Amino acid sequence: MVTTAANYEEKRKQRLEENKKRMEQLNLHKLSQALKPSPTKNIKQSPAKKIKCRLDDLGVHFPIRRSSRMADKPPPNYKENAVEPFREGRRVFSYKRRDLLNRVYASDEHRLYAIDRAEKLESSLGSEFPAFVKPMLQSHVTGGFWLSFPLPFCKTYLPDEDEMFTLIDESGDEWQSKYLARKNGLSGGWRGFSIDHELVDGDALVFQLIEPSIFKVYIIRVNSLEEDEEESSDENVKAAVSEGKKDSRKK
Repeated sequence: MVTTAANYEEKRKQRLEENKKRMEQLNLHKLSQALKPSPTKNIKQSPAKKIKCRLDDLGVHFPIRRSSRMADKPPPNYKENAVEPFREGRRVFSYKRRDLLNRVYASDEHRLYAIDRAEKLESSLGSEFPAFVKPMLQSHVTGGFWLSFPLPFCKTYLPDEDEMFTLIDESGDEWQSKYLARKNGLSGGWRGFSIDHELVDGDALVFQLIEPSIFKVYIIRVNSLEEDEEESSDENVKAAVSEGKKDSRKK
């Protein structure tokens, strides 16, 4: 064991001497000294920022590239040209973002009353054209403005691919809306119809498919219960007044 340790130590010293001679031959010790940073190099200096110079500042102007078809016409002035509002169908829409924090939810009584009236209207339309009743929720009339249709109705009567549909209200005005076949409902364009008709939570709509891509839409307002109650009360008052007049005449 003693001889083995001595041999190992001799070999180790021999390797160290060989490595030192190689370093001297390659001048590695001088290279390491040269790579050591000097005290002045430790100071970080921010690189000089490149100054961007526009051609306008130098007085250099290039003509705007225009097609030969527009070369003889004056360049447009986009600052003076007003942007036209979005047109769809036969009406001009100016949409305003609704305050989602001020949502008003319909009561169960008013909601059921609107649905009942819509179902009676649907039955009165006859069976010539298919129709269905769609009660309005907050997601239909605020926020995302997404309107889903009953799945059985879509599978039976509506196309299997996306298609533009026309919505006609009771006044005959038209709106364009995109039907998404995979999602079974209306997406783009439904927002305009909802806002223009001031639909709210609880309204009940009757959709009647009068042509393959045309819906006739009837709107039953959720506040129609209050209106009917006011009309009935007015009729009762008129009836009471007329009966009082008759009694006074008899006397």
